[in-house]
Parts: sequence; structure tokens; C-alpha cells
Amino acid sequence: MSQPSIPEQEYRDRMARAQRLVREKDLDVVLVNSNEAEFANVRYFSNYWPIFEMSGVVIPPEGEPTLLIGPESATFAHDRSKISRVRLMTEYREPADPAYPGVPVSTFAEVFAEAGVAAPRRIGIAGYLVTTAPVLDGLRAAFPKAEIRRADDIMVSLRSVKSEAEIACLKEAFRIAEDAIGDLLHAIRPGMTELQVVGLAQKSIYERGAEYEGMPQYVFSGISTTHAISRPTHRVLEKGDLVQLNISARVDGYSSGVGRPLCLGKMNDKARRMIEFGMLAHQKTRAWMKAGVVAAEVAKKYKNLFVSNGYKRNFLYGPAHGLGMIEVEPPWMEETSDYRLEENMTFNIDTFFYEEGEFGFRWENGVRITKDGVEGFSSKYMELLELDV
Repeated sequence: MSQPSIPEQEYRDRMARAQRLVREKDLDVVLVNSNEAEFANVRYFSNYWPIFEMSGVVIPPEGEPTLLIGPESATFAHDRSKISRVRLMTEYREPADPAYPGVPVSTFAEVFAEAGVAAPRRIGIAGYLVTTAPVLDGLRAAFPKAEIRRADDIMVSLRSVKSEAEIACLKEAFRIAEDAIGDLLHAIRPGMTELQVVGLAQKSIYERGAEYEGMPQYVFSGISTTHAISRPTHRVLEKGDLVQLNISARVDGYSSGVGRPLCLGKMNDKARRMIEFGMLAHQKTRAWMKAGVVAAEVAKKYKNLFVSNGYKRNFLYGPAHGLGMIEVEPPWMEETSDYRLEENMTFNIDTFFYEEGEFGFRWENGVRITKDGVEGFSSKYMELLELDV
């Protein structure tokens, strides 16, 4: 099965752009960190995606980068990484905290010296929120006089505007997720559990070419539909239930998320009215987005729409979030967001609505920003879904 992918040259171009930013920001070196869940920063440069352990990339202002991994992943990393220099470090070991006696490992002093940065004055950290205490302790022990700065803005700058190859991967990921929802609409029935439906979703995305799920599959019913984020359970679906599907797939590191509410039977009047309002808010958000628009203006219009229609208490967060390797990634679109939308930025329009103690729902679709508006990545099943069960 032929799938879109990121070409070798694009990985080299990414590193060159990153090194220019390291120089522009007057940093001596940047250390990019990831873990299994927040894998994207390291995979962006290396195509390596850790399992159990942490990983990092040392980016000097010039010269060769280094992939840092835990002691258990050497053969895996050498097989997958686009970065040829790979070093094992105990700071990147798994949380089970093995000692690995006899396994040769490197130190930060050795790795940085090999990268041409023997005595850094300013160290930037990207992936700051997933950087562990052992990594920070190791840096401070090796370079006690160095200033450690947060450098996540470098990754936001690099990853916000997508290349044609990235967009092709996203489009395929959305196609797979959208078609998987079609499979579920034919299969879902009262008497199934939420987790059984998740199993059907997983089967569908893998058969259609996904390398992994783009996020944990959401199949919520009953009161759990009020959860903005949650996990499916063994709850048995019943006739008349509202069910929230958020189905995702990942293609060469790029993740989709398609959200559709449905009813196993006919919706009551309240649910129908609110779900129709959510669809309207979703469509208006899409119409407000185009290159040059300040993100905060879209967020303010979205919130005002809720308030003016009497739904202030049903509003939780703003209309869209960044989309790419992680299904939810920077930049968020909030009332404080002062950046302008640019062509080829990608977002998930994420319209979440909840009635506390009763039900909730989410309409969600991916888009690419264009000069005149947006290009949608998913559009099927954008109607009131009432299944004849």
C-alpha cells in the first residue's frame, strides 16, 4: 500500500532552518525533547519515535546534530533515524529506572563537545513541558554556569506552516479516519460497549493504511459525552443514546481527528437544537478563517456567538487548535492569540459543547489556511446523524 511520506531532503531542510533559528536567537545549542506520547519534536527531525523511553535531538548552530536515546533503543533508532549520530544516555531511560550495568553510555559533556559546543553559555530547551528532571539535572551538572532557556518557540515557528508533503500526509490521515467513521456508522448498534466500538475503529484505520491512531479513539455515550477529554469504557450503548465519535489515524507521523455526534435512534428536541447550533458555530468558524486574520478575532467571534445565543455556560474553549504531527499542537486559537493566520497553517476546527449533567458533543474537522479561506480535509457525515436501530 503506497502512502504519502516525508522525503529525505525535507528532513535535511528542517535541520538547516532550525540551525538558522538557533543562531538568530543567540543560543549556543538547542536540545529538543520528546517522549512516546509527545513524540513530534524529535520525530520532526529524525523520524524516530520513542517507545517507553525519552528521546532528544542536540542541534548546534552549525554541523551535525545528534539523536539522544535511552540505552534500550539502539538498534531501533539506528534502523529508523534520519540522524546518523546516535548516542545512548541514562538520562533518557524509561520510568522503570533500570540501571543497565555494563552498557556504555554518553554524558551531556561528551555529546555537546562532539557537536562542537564544549562550553555552552545559553542552552535552549524545546519540548520543555515533557523534559524530565533527570535531563535537567544532567545538563546542570555538566554545565553549571550555563543559562537554560525555554525554546519551544523555535519548534512552533518550524512546524506551524506545513509543506506540501506534510499536507499530503494529513489529507491521507483524514481520509482514513473519515472512512473509518463510515464503517462505524454501518456497524454500531445498541448492546455494544464503547470499547467494542473502539476496537472496530482500530481495525478500520489499520486496514486502511494508518501507522497508528492519531490520538486515543473517542467513543463516549451518555453522561461521558460531557467530557472534553476522557477515555471510553465498558458502558453498554442503549437505544436513544447520544454517542460521540472522535476517530483518528496517523500517516508517516501526521495525525487526524474527525468528530461526529450521533444518536442511536431519534434525538430529543433539546439535543437536536443544540447539535444544530454546534454545527452552525462550526461552519461560521470555518468561514471566519483565512490568511491574514488575527487568530484572536476568530476566537472572540466564536465566543460571542455562544453568548448571544444564550449558551454562555455551554462554552468551554475556543474554536480551533493547531494540527500536524500531534492532533492537538500549537498554536491554539484563543482570545489572547495575537498571531495572524498564514497560508498552509493547519488547524482542527474543534466545536465542543456540553450541557452539564446531561450530554455533550463535538464537531471536528481539519483545515488548511488559504489566501481566501480554508481547504477542508474532512467533510463527510456533516448532518444530523440519527441511526435507525
